[in-house]
Amino acid sequence: MKEDKKIKKKRKIGKLSFDTVITYIVLIAVCFIFFFPVLWLVLASFSKSGSIYDLEGFFPKNFGTDAYRQLFTDTTMYDYPRWIKNTLFVSVCSSVLGTVMVILTAYVMSRFQFKSRKGLMKLTLVLSMFPSFMSMTALYLLMVNFGMINKLISLVLIYAGGAPMGYLVQKGYFDTIPNSIYEAARIDGAGNPRIFRSITLPLSKPIIVYTMLTQFAWPWSDFILPSLLLKNKNLWTVAVGLMNLDETKFTRFAAGSIFVAVPIVTLYFALSRFLVQGVSAGAVKE
Repeated sequence: MKEDKKIKKKRKIGKLSFDTVITYIVLIAVCFIFFFPVLWLVLASFSKSGSIYDLEGFFPKNFGTDAYRQLFTDTTMYDYPRWIKNTLFVSVCSSVLGTVMVILTAYVMSRFQFKSRKGLMKLTLVLSMFPSFMSMTALYLLMVNFGMINKLISLVLIYAGGAPMGYLVQKGYFDTIPNSIYEAARIDGAGNPRIFRSITLPLSKPIIVYTMLTQFAWPWSDFILPSLLLKNKNLWTVAVGLMNLDETKFTRFAAGSIFVAVPIVTLYFALSRFLVQGVSAGAVKE
């Protein structure tokens, strides 16, 4: 039996075409290109030299954990723990509120027929093509007039308010739910709120998880909007705080970047099953 398995493996290896080998080589090269900067940042975060100009060669030669310790102990000038709390508050609130708005928008667009429905879909599709930074000046002026500068809630409102623009993936998922289920519920006397609460939501767990994670990841790593609206140092998010570190604190910058990436990477790996289900089901209309 073992010899038969070895023979089968050799045959499979022998059947690999030239195109397949080239494809694997290209994929490995691409993975290395993307992985190398991450590896360099991880190694730089353990460097004993604080400044980027003190690194001997491309990779550090002396390693230590001082940068990680200073992140949470040396908070006189750079209060990293406070930045983490601010970022967590904005991300969690934006994720919850944004998910509710996206799911409701997608459900309405998927299950209800009304006048100008297609027009609204085309309009949102066109508007979503414009880069988000084009609206920064208008957003800043609005926040100034409403007195929302230097307030974390202003970020939550903007992130959540813009979330429904990306409802198309969620709508595609709702389109895959058989209409016969809704018809049976209506025959039994269920209204739209009851159908949504008792049928749609339990069947939509993958897309809800996908939406919450994507709505969490955006404010967690965003820099442009917080830097525009938050002038108070105590209200900075992690991205703004790290970008304002002194050049002599590069090792601490690298350590802070690695530490803040751990939660989002952990969530992606833990919820990868739901992500695949949500994206694959929402990408194709059956």
